Amino acid sequence: MINSWKKALTASIVSTLALSSNVWAEKLPGEGVTVQALQSTVAEETFQTSIVNRALEELGYDVKPTKEVDYNVAYTSIAKGDATFLAVGWFPLHADKYKMSGGDDKFYRQGQYVSGAAQGYLIDKKTAEKYGITNIGQLKDPKLAKLFDADGDGKADLTGCNPGWGCEMVIEHQIGAYQLEDTVTHNQGNYAAIIADTISRYKNGEPILYYTWTPYWVSGVLVPNKDVVWLEVPFSSLPGDRKNVDTTLSNGKNYGFEMNSMRIIANKEFAAQNPAAAKLFEIIKLNINDVSAQNMMMSRGKNSSADIQSHVDGWIKANRALFDSWLAEAKKAAI
Repeated sequence: MINSWKKALTASIVSTLALSSNVWAEKLPGEGVTVQALQSTVAEETFQTSIVNRALEELGYDVKPTKEVDYNVAYTSIAKGDATFLAVGWFPLHADKYKMSGGDDKFYRQGQYVSGAAQGYLIDKKTAEKYGITNIGQLKDPKLAKLFDADGDGKADLTGCNPGWGCEMVIEHQIGAYQLEDTVTHNQGNYAAIIADTISRYKNGEPILYYTWTPYWVSGVLVPNKDVVWLEVPFSSLPGDRKNVDTTLSNGKNYGFEMNSMRIIANKEFAAQNPAAAKLFEIIKLNINDVSAQNMMMSRGKNSSADIQSHVDGWIKANRALFDSWLAEAKKAAI
């Protein structure tokens, strides 16, 4: 009887220890911690943000629905600790925003989430070849500028950049630096709407002049070197602290903008208290071609919230081993 009792007690202890071990093994580094992601109103940044959110969720964090705000608001909110991170901080384009909001004293910024993002000015290939236009500085000539006049005022209409994005400051600066004030109008507003109008004009056979960036769906519709061509600039000229930066690329071309990376910007105090999240922010990487492909699906009508989350599901399923490797490394950082 005593032996039976001992065996039962031993079995009970072993079972309890095993259960405790399982519970311990399942404890995740983010449990009990709330995360608030921010993104701009550019819907094409939702995919990138959602992949980071999904990874944080699998690390146990309580991830709140992403809030859409202006980039300037995002930086100041994260610096204050009112939000946790911005997945798509454009650098060096946002260098001034970063610095003005507190810089390295307020933010944790490690790693390159998406690399190789280009920006610049383009025109339709037909007009470029017919008039020998290769450089935006040539639009100082009123006759050439008038080719791109869409509203009848005699000036070239440049489909430009939304206020608050950062690129608008570069464009405004360069219009002055290249002495284009009298011949070029920088059209701003809802970029998606004005670029749609630009594409319509192209389809009607009209000359077009516009700013865009990659990764973004526009370059899948107006394909560089096929439908349109990039314009070079007369010389490097950027605003603010980047005034002395040479924007010439490794291929010798100068499109007026530096190559950018999307970098994750997080609250510094949060990162210090959450090494698993900090490690994830440092090591997670997304191929720029994957972003372009997803953006193209959005441009073709698959752009609802459910569609985008389906794209995220598909990407994670197709890249599960890579995704799991990020989680494993993040978990190690928390030990």
